[in-house]
Amino acid sequence: MGDRLAGRTIIVTGGASGIGAGICRGLASEGANAVIADLDLDSAERVADEITATGGAAYAVRVDVTDRASVVAGIEEAVSRHGRLDAYFNNVGMNAPMKFLDITESNFELVMRVNALGVLIGIQEAARQFIAQGGGGKVINTASIAGRQGFASFAPYSASKAAVISLTQAGARALATNGITVNAFAPGVVATPLWTKLDADLEAMGEGDSGFDSMAAGILLGRPAQPEDIAPTAIFLAAADSDYITGQVIPIDGGMILV
Repeated sequence: MGDRLAGRTIIVTGGASGIGAGICRGLASEGANAVIADLDLDSAERVADEITATGGAAYAVRVDVTDRASVVAGIEEAVSRHGRLDAYFNNVGMNAPMKFLDITESNFELVMRVNALGVLIGIQEAARQFIAQGGGGKVINTASIAGRQGFASFAPYSASKAAVISLTQAGARALATNGITVNAFAPGVVATPLWTKLDADLEAMGEGDSGFDSMAAGILLGRPAQPEDIAPTAIFLAAADSDYITGQVIPIDGGMILV
């Protein structure tokens, strides 16, 4: 166990699985109070139990990122338990691929509501808490390589992750005078339940050859990421090490997109 985040209270949305669970484990290993915020409370509690069993500090709370009152309640619970909030990860995300010409208004609205509006609400409510504490604090958003270039089979997802990048930059500009930093990281192909579902959806669309294995084949480092590959950058962005960084998007893609 390290101490880079000792005593810091950090909320991670979508913390019950995949990248979010990996981040929670990493934060707790550095001494943070990890708050696992997820719609799936049972899974979130399992991750929390796993962390506490290995000596870390974690607990679960049910949060719907598209419902502002739910987000506020999650923050209030963390503050009531620990006295303050130090960092907030807008990590939750979803994808529902459709062929470009088949994309419907409801598909677009659902993906954008979770992935983009949810991030806006999270930044706003975390910032309100940070300001109420006297300023300072860190917001970290999960973007994607799909926010850097559009993919035909999941255009709404790409658009939503481009929105995350724009919200990161806008939030950084809006909140800097309050001492609040807003950054993001952009994963590439990560072995998570989201990709398992995405592969099944693409197969059903007749586009199975454009899924996980196909995209992973282009990674310069020769393998897809595991959630544990994301955690060190998450720890860095939540720690004092990154105090002079804001408005930035850090790629964690093994060399998929070079810009």
